[in-house]
Amino acid sequence: MTASLTLSPEAQRVLPHLTGRDPAYPAPWPDGSRLTARDLGHLLPLAYRTPGRGSAAFSMRCLVEDQVRQRQPEFTPASCLALYEALVDGLEKRKWADLSLAAGALLRCPGGVPAAELAGPARVLTEFMIAAGRLESPWTLLAVAAVAGMAEVTIMPEEPTTSLAAAERDLVLSFDPAGRAVLAETGPGSYGAPPESPDTWERLAERPAYVAFARTALDSAGERLAAIHAGELPFRADKAFTRAEVATLGRAARLALFRDEPWLPEPLGKLLSLVAVAPTQAKTPPSQALLFEIARAAERFPTPEVIAALRAARAATRHAGVVKQLDRMIKRAEPGLADRVEVALRMPSLGFGPGGRMEATLGAHQAVIAPGESGEFALTWRQGERPVKSVPAAVRKEHPEEVKRLRELVKQVNRQVSTMTRALEAGFAAESTLPYATWLAQVARHPVASSVAARLIWEIEHAPGEWRATLGAPEEPGLPEDTPVRLWHPARATTDEVFRWRERITEERIRQPFKQAFREVYLLTPAEEGAARSERFAGHVVDYRRLYALFKTRAWQTPMLGPWDGGGEGEATRTISTWSGGDPGDGTRMPADRWRVALRHDYLHDEPGEYALTGRIRFDRRDGGGWREAPPAEVPPLVFSEAMRDVDLFVAVTSIATDPEWAERGQGRHLDYWRETSFGTLAASGEVRRDALARILPRLAVADRCTLDGRFLVVRGDLRTYKIHLGSGNVLMDPGDVYLCVVPERKTDARLFLPFEDDSRLALILSKALLLARDTEITDESIIGQIKG
Repeated sequence: MTASLTLSPEAQRVLPHLTGRDPAYPAPWPDGSRLTARDLGHLLPLAYRTPGRGSAAFSMRCLVEDQVRQRQPEFTPASCLALYEALVDGLEKRKWADLSLAAGALLRCPGGVPAAELAGPARVLTEFMIAAGRLESPWTLLAVAAVAGMAEVTIMPEEPTTSLAAAERDLVLSFDPAGRAVLAETGPGSYGAPPESPDTWERLAERPAYVAFARTALDSAGERLAAIHAGELPFRADKAFTRAEVATLGRAARLALFRDEPWLPEPLGKLLSLVAVAPTQAKTPPSQALLFEIARAAERFPTPEVIAALRAARAATRHAGVVKQLDRMIKRAEPGLADRVEVALRMPSLGFGPGGRMEATLGAHQAVIAPGESGEFALTWRQGERPVKSVPAAVRKEHPEEVKRLRELVKQVNRQVSTMTRALEAGFAAESTLPYATWLAQVARHPVASSVAARLIWEIEHAPGEWRATLGAPEEPGLPEDTPVRLWHPARATTDEVFRWRERITEERIRQPFKQAFREVYLLTPAEEGAARSERFAGHVVDYRRLYALFKTRAWQTPMLGPWDGGGEGEATRTISTWSGGDPGDGTRMPADRWRVALRHDYLHDEPGEYALTGRIRFDRRDGGGWREAPPAEVPPLVFSEAMRDVDLFVAVTSIATDPEWAERGQGRHLDYWRETSFGTLAASGEVRRDALARILPRLAVADRCTLDGRFLVVRGDLRTYKIHLGSGNVLMDPGDVYLCVVPERKTDARLFLPFEDDSRLALILSKALLLARDTEITDESIIGQIKG
């Protein structure tokens, strides 16, 4: 059977143009996403040999290489040998060979690599790259050298023998070619290399010698930092570890976090506490590079313990730039806990008792740490039954260390609650479930976690497909231990059920840690049902800096745009995993699918400030090692709803329509957009805001002056009547729909009850209503002048 007969029809269309047998440009253009993994393995050696530009062959080469960079090619023994021979043949012209491709092929050849046939080309490649001094990645070189049978090669000559990187190198020299290739996958690959193999860390975890090395390396790093702090080793800002050592420790941390090693929290917590702050008054820590590398490891494989340790390091460091960077990295790591359901809710009790309460007697006074109405833990003081407003003077004088410990404990428990809350909300789209026994131990009976769970709605599957919702975390005796438990989501509920839960949350004045009962639900529109992409949120003019900051806060990945070449357009992406109900036997569940949502946005170069224009939304589905675009109609409803909710949030917060001063400051630019959006049709977030207001307004002192009318909250003052738009929060005055510019204060009235914590727009609208209902009491001359003008 010829090679061409084993290829897919799309690959057979590409092949004659790639090899030059057909010099014409193909019509229609081939769809690279239709090429199979085996196609890519066969076509890549041919693409590597294709020279020149401006030809159909070169265009086909680019098509193949683009797919390889996004996906996982699969090689047969024949195509693996063809790749090595193509790399050798390209040496004379390129003066370089992409050893990342050569090493990666060793892991992507299910039929087994032809070791004897590869040895000759591998030796040529190794000797050439060493002679040329082209050693971008030592692990790829070591992998190819092992294929060649070369026992020793010189790499990392700058590392001293005591270096942790040198110890790692000596260990890896004992590995077979596949083992060395696994190490190559963990480092930065070449531009043309495929993404990291999906089973890289599983393969590395199967090597006991490297697992043992990871623990030793992290322990040694902590000991070195302790010696620096003790003055036994000299302190040099950001020089405690070499660049190669930072990479080594990053791999060690990733492997230990991936394995969720029980021994890890203590040494990693110690390491982070020492690496974040200098032993002197210097601002730069002993190794800023290592601190960030471990934070990147936590982004990849987060655990509650490493995030708590990073938060503690963030609180200790004196470097303002480090604080900002850690804030961004922690916010990206926390949602990743939703992809690790087996560790997401694991929290230490920290000595708290039932209800998340802790008491300590200090002399004649009692210190109490407990969650307040908002769920945030706070330290209060009592003398007998009488509350004391602040730390008593006698306690401050006689027990300063204990007061300090209690204050730090409040910070620690609030950090843990924040991490748990982010993980729970991020798990909405994944439809994460927990076995009932695990849920009881880690949520219902946990002194700290239960303070969060008590304000959420949970569902328990009493029979296949029969889920019953309950508020809080009550125990139900007799349930099997493996009964699934999950968070309730309004997208799975009837309209009547949603109505009842919203009524109860409001009546009982329960402040949920995030929107749940009042959560927006986004359904496919008729336009989206048959479309390849969604245009629902396209065409919005937004404040780019605020948009970029929100991307980072919500764990979306995107490059920075700006007025430079290549900075005019970009995509922000978020990856969401869905979970299967299966159990592989070790107590964990495997992700059933992975989805990626991408929001296009363009930088507006002609604006006086920094603004962007939103574009279409695209969905991709994980397909093997790559991504394949999927129409909105194929996206799971919860994945679609949660992705659209994020985009709605981005637009709602950053649109110029929410800027009350734009009409005066915009100088006519996008004024039509501002007017249309400021007072136009409500998005889903505005509809939910209207529903929440319908329940909150009757409880306000100004209830008799407020009514809901379509997309407006109408407020009757003594001087005029005002219409507050439920989307933008902007105000029109009757008669005549005259615009009223009210710049909000940064603080909102703490006495206002809101049924959830993450809608500042609702608080803004309520504060404006309270202000305008008593318009005769307004003292701000700029507002009074507009009202009376």
